[in-house]
Parts: sequence; C-alpha cells; structure tokens
Amino acid sequence: MGTDRADRTGGKIGGPEQQWEKKKLSRSFALMTGLGVILVLAGLVGLVYTGLATLTSMFLFGWLLLIGGVVGLLLAVQSRRSNYFWLAVVVAAINLAAGFVILRRPEASAEALTMFAALLFLVGGVFRLVGALVVRGSHFGLAIVQGAFGVLLGFLILAGWPGNSLYVIGTFFSLALLFDGLSLVAMGMGSRRILGLVRDDEAPAGAAAAGGAAGGAGEAAAKRPTEDQEQSNN
Repeated sequence: MGTDRADRTGGKIGGPEQQWEKKKLSRSFALMTGLGVILVLAGLVGLVYTGLATLTSMFLFGWLLLIGGVVGLLLAVQSRRSNYFWLAVVVAAINLAAGFVILRRPEASAEALTMFAALLFLVGGVFRLVGALVVRGSHFGLAIVQGAFGVLLGFLILAGWPGNSLYVIGTFFSLALLFDGLSLVAMGMGSRRILGLVRDDEAPAGAAAAGGAAGGAGEAAAKRPTEDQEQSNN
C-alpha cells in the first residue's frame, strides 16, 4: 500500500505529461534564444552596412504598405454596406499609393522619412523640455536630459540632410533589431535557467516523498508481527 502511494506521488511529480510540457517549454525558450541571436546578428550587419540596411528597411516598409492596402481594400469591399466604407477605401488607396512610391523611389523615400524623423525628434524634444519646465515633477532632471537629447539629435540629422538619409534610417533600424534581439536572448536564457531550477527542486521533493512512503510501509510491516504475537498470547 505504501509502495502504491509512493508510485502515485512519483507519478504526480515527474509524470510523462509534465516531462513533455517541460520539454516543450524548453524547446520554445531555445527557439526564442535562437531568434534573438539571429536578430542580433542582423543588427550588427546592418550597423556595418547602413546603406544596405536603409534600402532593405525601405523595401520592407513599401511591401508592408502594399499588403496592408490590399487587405484593407478587401475588408472595405466585404463591409461595403457600413458607414465607414469610403473611409476604408481612401485609407487603403493611400497605403497602396505610398507603398508603390516607396518601392519605385527608395532613395527619395529614405530622404523624406529622414526629414520626418528629424522633425519628430526635434518637436518631441521641445515638448518634453517645455513639459518638464512647467510641471517640474520628481523626474525633472531625466526629462530635461531626454528633451535636450531629442532636440540635439533632431538638429544633427537636419544639419546633414539629405546626405545622411542613406544611413540614418538604416542605423535606427539596425539598432532596433539589435536591442530586440538582446532582449529575446536574455528572456530565453533566463526562462531556461528558471526551468532548470524548477527541475532541480522537484527531484529532491520526489525522492523525499518516495522515502517517506517507503518508511511508512516499513513501519507498518514491523508492527504486524508484534500484533500477531499479542493475538496468539491472548
């Protein structure tokens, strides 16, 4: 009876279903780490070849706009009886036109996006500086530094425009890939380490449970001869 209890306890702790789930989780974390390594390598290559990264990002952006325009147009046709039919058609047409222009003229599109990024950094930095000076919250110094950095970055991009348009977008795109890849690698390795710690904790628990059940069975077996002897004396 004690042996059956130990078998049940061991089955609950390290059953085949639980082991399969752990292997599945470990495989998923390994895939996450592998994807992060690929993104890190792509980001490093993009930082070396910024011109190629800029053109690649432009082509990806153009194809995404084209695909989004086609999908939006199909959805607009399916919901043509709704009140937002013409708005959906206009948005889909703008996406299609923008994607077509970017694919036809990637250099000019990179110049336009570089100008837009510079203005975005500049305006965002100015608003952050004004907000920090007006509010003066607990993170006043950090907000001032962020705003000044945004304004400085915007001025630097505008100062070198349009000659820097061949590497600004590629640099931002490569940095995004690099940091996303590093975060995925850290998450995957950390999750695999936590899963390994869970396995190490469950193994002694299973052994202790089995030992306790076996000890209980031994005590029960030792008590039976004593009870039989007492009955025979009576």
